[in-house]
Amino acid sequence: MSASDAVDQTGAGGHGPAQPPVPAPGKGEGGASGERLVLFTDAVTAISITLLILPLIDLVPEAVSAHERASEVFTGHLDQVWSFLLSFAVIANIWREHHRTFSSVARVTRPLMVWNMGWLLSVVVLPLPTEMIGAYGRDRFVAAFYYTVLLASMVCRLAMLRILKSTPGLLDEDDQEPGKIQESYTESYLNVLLLILALVIALAVPVLQYYSLLLLILPRRVLLRGRLAR
Repeated sequence: MSASDAVDQTGAGGHGPAQPPVPAPGKGEGGASGERLVLFTDAVTAISITLLILPLIDLVPEAVSAHERASEVFTGHLDQVWSFLLSFAVIANIWREHHRTFSSVARVTRPLMVWNMGWLLSVVVLPLPTEMIGAYGRDRFVAAFYYTVLLASMVCRLAMLRILKSTPGLLDEDDQEPGKIQESYTESYLNVLLLILALVIALAVPVLQYYSLLLLILPRRVLLRGRLAR
């Protein structure tokens, strides 16, 4: 047996048994870290938000073929422009909330990853009802589809926040403050309830479709006033 083999069996120079390798910091089940999950989520969200503009780009050759003026690309397709701006704002907002939550996550468990994939699924699907809004206008089925996709994303975020609230060890040591996650969890819970109310309003009063999403501004204003009052 060679000297190198002896070192491999006994550890450093034969002074004791070899120590098991120390796992890399910040890794959870499956070897995934919070940072890697955020990078993957950001990449998928960026692709999804980019896809929103593609139907508008397709309007240009259609307008040229129909001998329309350049301004009619916008004035003749206001529903498509409106749906694009709406979904761009929606995806940007839910991404910001997701990024705010996961900026302090160091380790990822399997349930957390599963709920995050569900959240990503809702983001990836959102361009479909967006295109349907531009094509069908204030159709109730389209509105229900759009709101259901948003509700799915919010339920997934609520589930992720519940996991982080009950398992603070998944967070960075500097961010393991129960009040921080609790506030986000409360805001997310209120958003789910308000989105259900917004869906009911959208279906009952078609003229208010999608404007009822403004209800989602309320939780943050309430919580902000609560912080200022303390």
